[in-house]
Amino acid sequence: MSNSSARDVVITGIGLVSPLGIGRDAFWSNLSEGRNGLKKIELASFVGTPGCIGGEISDFNDETAKKQHLKTVRKNLKVMCREIQLGVASALQAMEDAGLQAGSVAPDRIGVDFGANLMSTPPDALLDAVVKASDCSSGKPVFVYDKWGGGRFDGMEPLWLLRYLPNMPGCHIGIALDARGPNNSITHDEASGGLVIAEAANSIRRNRADVMITGVTGTRIHTVKACHSYHWDVLADGPAETRVRPFDNNRSGEALSEAACTLILEAREHAEARGAKILGTLLGCGASTVVSRDGHPDEATAIYQAASAAMARSGVSAEDLGHVNACASGHPRRDRYEAEGLRRVLGSHADSVPVTAIKSYTGSAGSGSALCEVAASLLALQHGIVPKTLNFSTPDSESPLNVIHGEHLTTSNGLFLKTSVTRMGQASAVVVKV
Repeated sequence: MSNSSARDVVITGIGLVSPLGIGRDAFWSNLSEGRNGLKKIELASFVGTPGCIGGEISDFNDETAKKQHLKTVRKNLKVMCREIQLGVASALQAMEDAGLQAGSVAPDRIGVDFGANLMSTPPDALLDAVVKASDCSSGKPVFVYDKWGGGRFDGMEPLWLLRYLPNMPGCHIGIALDARGPNNSITHDEASGGLVIAEAANSIRRNRADVMITGVTGTRIHTVKACHSYHWDVLADGPAETRVRPFDNNRSGEALSEAACTLILEAREHAEARGAKILGTLLGCGASTVVSRDGHPDEATAIYQAASAAMARSGVSAEDLGHVNACASGHPRRDRYEAEGLRRVLGSHADSVPVTAIKSYTGSAGSGSALCEVAASLLALQHGIVPKTLNFSTPDSESPLNVIHGEHLTTSNGLFLKTSVTRMGQASAVVVKV
C-alpha cells in the first residue's frame, strides 16, 4: 500500500456512538478522565450477562434516534435494527465532523466501506409468526413446518429481512449521503475494522474515489448474541468498573457491549484543497487468517503476520512505534495469544513499546470495536498522550507487555499500530501516523 506513486490517504472525520459517549467530545472527555463505560443495562429487559451489566449506549434510544441522531433518515428507521441505526448515526456524524455535506463531493467520487457482525433477530420479533405456525389442537403446542414455509409468514413484522442484513448500514449510508462510489460490507467480527480501512484506502489509492465513509457497527448486548457469547467466550463477573482487565495476570473474561464508529478517509490532495483538518495519515495495512488443518485457529501467528505486513508496507519498524493499540478484551486465553503475537512482531522492543487496551473502558462490541479504538488513539494523540489501560496491575506471567496503566502516557511520537483478531484466527492491522 505504500507505493510512492499512490495517493496519500488521510483521516479527516470521526463519528462515534459508544458506551463512552456519543460524539468525539463526549468520548474524549470520558476517555481522558479514565471513566469506564460499563453499567447495568437499561434499555433491554434482560441480557444474559453476569449481573446484566454491559457497555450499553443508554442515551441512544428510540426517541433520541428519531429526533437527534437520525432525523435526516427518520423515514427509514422502520427498516433499521439497532446495529444499523448505530452505524448510520456514526456515519452522519463523521461527515459533519469532516466538514462534508451531502452533495459536496461528486456522487461517484465518494464511497462506503462498512463492517458489521451478522445481525440476529430478537426472539420477540418472531413470536407471533411462530405461534401462528403452531398446532395447539392436542393441548400441547407443536410447531408445524409446513405452516411456516407455506408461502406466508403471518405475524412477521413488515420488511423483516431488511432490518437484519449486515450490508444494510452501507446501503442506508450510501443513499442518505448520495455516495455512489465503491460500496462494500465486511463481516469479519473484530477484524472488520482493519479490513474496511484497507479496502477503503485502496479505493482511494487506485483513484476510484476521493472520499470513503469507512465504519463499523456491532452489538453483543442482544438476547440471542449474549447466549452465544455465554457458550463461546469467557464472560467476566464482578463490579462493572473493574470487570475488564486486559493483559492483567488476573483477568477473568470479557464484558459485552455495543458500539459504532466511522472514519472519513480522504485523498490528501482532496482534503488539503478544501482546507480540511487532517487527523492522521494511514501508512499501511495487513491481514492474515491462520487455522490448522483440523480447524484450530492460531491467533498469535495471525496477529504476527498481519502486523508484520502492515509495518512492512508502512516502511516502519518496531523501534519507530509510539504505541500499540491492542484488541485485548480481558479473555484469559485470547489476550495471551495476542501478547505472544505482539512479542514476536516487536522483537527486542517488546518490553519497551507502550501498549494500550481500550476495551478496558468499553467492553467488547464485536465488529463495532476496532475503529472506536483507532479513534481513541487519534484523539489521545491530538493531546500528546497514549491512553492508559484500566484495571491493570500485574503483568501476564507468560507473555508480559509494556501495558500503560495508572496514568496516561505523555508522548511526542504519533505513530501507532492497531491490531485486531477474531476467535476464528482472522487478524487485521493498520499503521497510522498523527
